[in-house]
Amino acid sequence: MVLSKAASQSDVSVHSTFASRYVRHSLPRYKMSENSIPREAAYQIINDELMLDGNPRLNLASFVTTWMEPECDKLVMTAINKNYVDMDEYPNRCVNMIAHLFNAPLGDDETAVGVGTVGSSEAIMLAGLAFKRKWQNKMKELGKPHDKPNIVTGANVQVCWEKFARYFEVELKEVKLTEGYYVMDPDKAVEMVDENTICVAAILGSTLNGEFEDVKRLNNLLLEKNKQTGWDTPIHVDAASGGFIAPFLYPELEWDFRLPLVKSINVSGHKYGLVYAGIGWAIWRTKDDLPDELIFHINYLGSDQPTFTLNFSKGSSQIIAQYYQLIRLGYEGYRNIMENCQENAMVLKEGLEKTGRFTIVSKDHGVPLVAFSLKDNSRHNEFEISEMLRRYGWIIPAYTMPPDAQHITVLRVVIREDFSRTLAERLVLDIEKIMHELDTIPSRVTEKITTDEEHAVVVKKTALEVQREITDAWKKMVADHKKKTKGVC
Repeated sequence: MVLSKAASQSDVSVHSTFASRYVRHSLPRYKMSENSIPREAAYQIINDELMLDGNPRLNLASFVTTWMEPECDKLVMTAINKNYVDMDEYPNRCVNMIAHLFNAPLGDDETAVGVGTVGSSEAIMLAGLAFKRKWQNKMKELGKPHDKPNIVTGANVQVCWEKFARYFEVELKEVKLTEGYYVMDPDKAVEMVDENTICVAAILGSTLNGEFEDVKRLNNLLLEKNKQTGWDTPIHVDAASGGFIAPFLYPELEWDFRLPLVKSINVSGHKYGLVYAGIGWAIWRTKDDLPDELIFHINYLGSDQPTFTLNFSKGSSQIIAQYYQLIRLGYEGYRNIMENCQENAMVLKEGLEKTGRFTIVSKDHGVPLVAFSLKDNSRHNEFEISEMLRRYGWIIPAYTMPPDAQHITVLRVVIREDFSRTLAERLVLDIEKIMHELDTIPSRVTEKITTDEEHAVVVKKTALEVQREITDAWKKMVADHKKKTKGVC
């Protein structure tokens, strides 16, 4: 006898996911639901929302790696359930490889001093703490006040430096920028150094325009000032973007541990280290540059382990991925990739220059990116271009420069490994289309009505007035098109 059983309402295994009640009704967004749902439905709901995100490869605002080889992806998935703190060997190998890349003064059998982090922000916090503690210890020995440390940087530094200063109570002394010079001026930086300066931070690859700061000149000027004053103010190099570029494109450039005052360097493995987001590195010149009291020793995981991080547990996948890239690519592979990025940056730069509409703000010597601004922004601005490029899928930021160059607005395109020459040429075509379209619509920029020769009154149009102008412009454009085509599409 065959027994049959009617399916209950909760048995959805025989139904299509999209026909089930689990995707017909919305789930609570900010509270856990009372009941469970099938794994297929949970996956589909999240996957559908992810489709609305921008394409990471077309997000040219980010320096973060968005493509790795399939073999590396497999290793990432293999290590996804492994904890970083349970691993000794692979982080140590990576630290030593990067230290040698940065010309650390290591003996043949000497181990490098460094640590893997979740990114350059954590690496900078750790390096800054080391500088602060060494300065405090020195001032205590001299019997001098040690409660007002400061750090000297350019106004172009990434926000993580502001976080460090605020979180760890260090005064941030910024060298202001000027139009046409968008990095820290070494001469002005050294002038701002005093006895309470824990270090001067130089940027190898400015976030704003990719330019390398002159670390060698900073080192020479600071050596002279230290000699005159008896101080020993050191240098930290924030090589988040440029650390995996300079050794391969500009090997003769002296910016790293070849300079005596450079005591620590941070670099982002998830930028031009070619690993997905979540890995950075802090490297110290010698053991003496990292105070022992900042290092903790634990043994409850099976063996004695020194640790100097802001957090404890984290995934190890990115460590494995970094090790893969270092042994897979070697000097030859990294050099070829960086050269290709630089060549594609030149293709984009030349394409934008040919339009005659833009001024290039970035430098050829530095991180492979193109920063540019409108030659004439009296009718339309860079923010409008950024907004309209999203219609084509491109995510390109527009931003104003820091003080004292805040009146300059730029667009920036970061050239990563997966940004091809074809995409560069396509981007130029799309920008040209947008510029042509902007030429045909009314200005959204504030109108200026001069009342006399010396004073100008700024009058903003109402939303209704702007809408009417845009509507009239589109009507005229459609009418002109009908005349040309005689009404035939």
